[in-house]
Amino acid sequence: MARVTAVNISQKKGVIKKSIPLGYFKENHGLMGDAHAGEWHRQVSLLGQESIDKIAALGIEGLSAGKFAENLTTEGIDLYKYPVGTKLKIGETLMEITQIGKKCHTKCAIFEQVGRCAMPLEGVFTKVIKGGYIRPGDEIEVLE
Repeated sequence: MARVTAVNISQKKGVIKKSIPLGYFKENHGLMGDAHAGEWHRQVSLLGQESIDKIAALGIEGLSAGKFAENLTTEGIDLYKYPVGTKLKIGETLMEITQIGKKCHTKCAIFEQVGRCAMPLEGVFTKVIKGGYIRPGDEIEVLE
């Protein structure tokens, strides 16, 4: 089963996000209180635990949810394999994939250590179509 393992937030850009027990994702905005939320195409960022584990296997210790600045850490689904436009039901929300991967403008600490980061290839970005709450353990359903 595909599910959310962590909801992560930061009030400033460029910092590691901290996990919270419950997040409210506002329609056409993103996670309330998060620095990356707003009326644009990358309202919510998602990254699979499997992607985090790949980087950890390269010898980086202490990797956990939020270290890649993702709002939602997931498991059991490779979201980056779905095309832009795919709709996802996550918790009470409905989201649409708007971008897969991103160009890193500045190299993060993880990239500096191992020469690789997960977000450029496997990070997924969505916009919120229908708002609602998401908590760890919520199922992720891919809609046709």
